Amino acid sequence: MSDVQFLTSGHSAHIVLNRPKALNSLTHEMVLRIDEALTDWERDPAVKLVVISGEGDRGLCAGGDIRAIHDDVRNGDGTASAAFWRDEYRLNARIARYPKPYVAVMDGIVMGGGVGVSAHGSVRIVTERSRIAMPETGIGFVPDVGGTYLLALPAGELGTHLALTGAPIAAADALLCGLADHYMPSASLRAFIDDLAHLPVREALERHVRDAPPGELVGRRGWIDQCFSADTVEEILQRLLAQDTPEAKETAETLLTKSPTALKVTLAALRRARRLGPLERVLDQEYRVSCACLHSPDLVEGIRAQVIDKDRDPTWSPASLAEVTAADVERFFVSLGERELGLATSHTTEEVAW
Repeated sequence: MSDVQFLTSGHSAHIVLNRPKALNSLTHEMVLRIDEALTDWERDPAVKLVVISGEGDRGLCAGGDIRAIHDDVRNGDGTASAAFWRDEYRLNARIARYPKPYVAVMDGIVMGGGVGVSAHGSVRIVTERSRIAMPETGIGFVPDVGGTYLLALPAGELGTHLALTGAPIAAADALLCGLADHYMPSASLRAFIDDLAHLPVREALERHVRDAPPGELVGRRGWIDQCFSADTVEEILQRLLAQDTPEAKETAETLLTKSPTALKVTLAALRRARRLGPLERVLDQEYRVSCACLHSPDLVEGIRAQVIDKDRDPTWSPASLAEVTAADVERFFVSLGERELGLATSHTTEEVAW
């Protein structure tokens, strides 16, 4: 059975990520095949919209195949990982600019690369089972696939909080943060996808969209904005520990388990993303950062601890925030020269109308 399936029904085309035992994590081949299918459907007048979903009921996609990245960095020179990210980020940008409605069913777990193939879509559906996260700082990595672009958009510092902590959020909070557009019960998804085969998107949505159950972030917005607006990770921690709420102190404890280098680079990447403008420019920056991570010991160590050995006890290097200098952070943003991703040079501002 193929790792990704392509189906058509009526005027809709359907991408089904089909690695349920691996939570539908993305391989390089899957990325290339999705891009090829989008090319074909863009040219096909019979296809009016595209849907993406994941096989099984556990999630759309848990991210990229980080075991492959671990092995590539540990046993090779990281070339395969850089090539994967190059094609993956180009796919993310393409999804954001796709000229036909791109309907992402963000049911269950949606993390990392799963966010990249869904949250850039024009119609993003969440359910009561949705758990959306960019958990990269926990593996010594930095949010990518346009994650720093998406998390720089919410008002206040909700995005900074999510990027640094890697905390998963449910439907209402995804809507609040602009990572999703509509909520519907998971029991309605099959009928919704069937309706998309013969109805306009708006009409299909009207049949199935409901109000989401209450979220958590609205009630925490005050201390999140106050603490995460600080200029440094150290100051964020100090502000969190000074709060009276137990949730703030728990957040500080969470941050202390993450890679110190990844935390500082993530904060810098988010702040810069706010000034960069279009998604393509942010993806160009993310590609520089991701390639630099290939030369950081924390990436292999983080994946080892969380995914390979699962001891959940990584040994970060450097081990503390104080040891990560401004120069250390700046090295992640150095131009790659001829190896740059170069998406910004082909950026278009054409609006998608449907």
